[in-house]
Amino acid sequence: MSLINETGSAYYSGNNLGGYQFTSLQDVIDQFIIAYVGEDKIISKIRRQDVVFHAKRGLQEFSFDTFKSTKALEIVLPNTLQMSLPQDYVNYVKLTYSDNAGIEHVIYPAIKTSNPQKIAQTSDSAVTNNYDFGGGTEIQTSDSTTWDNYQSSNPHENKQDYFDYDDDIADYNIGQRYGIDPQFAQTNGSFYIDELRGKIHFSSNLSGLTITLKYISDSLGTDAEMQVHKFAEEALYKHIAYAIVSTRANMPVSLVNRLKKEARATKRQAKLRLSNIKIEEITQVLRGKSKHIKH
Repeated sequence: MSLINETGSAYYSGNNLGGYQFTSLQDVIDQFIIAYVGEDKIISKIRRQDVVFHAKRGLQEFSFDTFKSTKALEIVLPNTLQMSLPQDYVNYVKLTYSDNAGIEHVIYPAIKTSNPQKIAQTSDSAVTNNYDFGGGTEIQTSDSTTWDNYQSSNPHENKQDYFDYDDDIADYNIGQRYGIDPQFAQTNGSFYIDELRGKIHFSSNLSGLTITLKYISDSLGTDAEMQVHKFAEEALYKHIAYAIVSTRANMPVSLVNRLKKEARATKRQAKLRLSNIKIEEITQVLRGKSKHIKH
């Protein structure tokens, strides 16, 4: 029986283009039970929900460092200079803004500021008595004074002396940027992620620009996302088997160690396969190394 069960016209007119490279997590669970569970097999008996649990945990772990399940969202930054974190956000990969030519420019994190919770105070700077320090009751949800000041001022990395270099006054400013930290010697703007409130804040020079957030998900957001690339299918089988056996009592140590080695080996193999290294691309990079570096 053929694994491809739809005609070419149905495939190209459908919404599952490229789907053949993946296997659903449901199929992985079913096939694992067939291959690994039963009399005279590695696992004699197990509840299906236990297999589902370890399969989902394996899919999460693989998404972080093997599949590299990176998603991308794009918005035009509003005047609030804020962007909400996606629902399935785990960690960011990169934030960029694109220019009129579609070239992406990296935005760097603002490590010297933050958005602490602002406590309501009276006119004489006394803390209001309705703030619960122990329980952490939030009295005021607006941005803190620290962040308001950062947003309202020109970003530190954008502050430059706008003078005419043909003017004699320019001679007095030469060398003032010597020794500056490279993270502040750029004009791309900055951002700060407030994970507690689920917001990304940007510096004021990025207002109105097209911002792209590239982030990592755990592949468990929707049923459609719970799928495994075929290059890593065997690695997930070994991961599930090792996870089940290693958490059971009175299992032979030799079996646990064998499955541990197999799980690690197949995971390394999956990473190599998914790295998608092409000899032509490597050759092109190496050829570029032979040219002189221009400063």
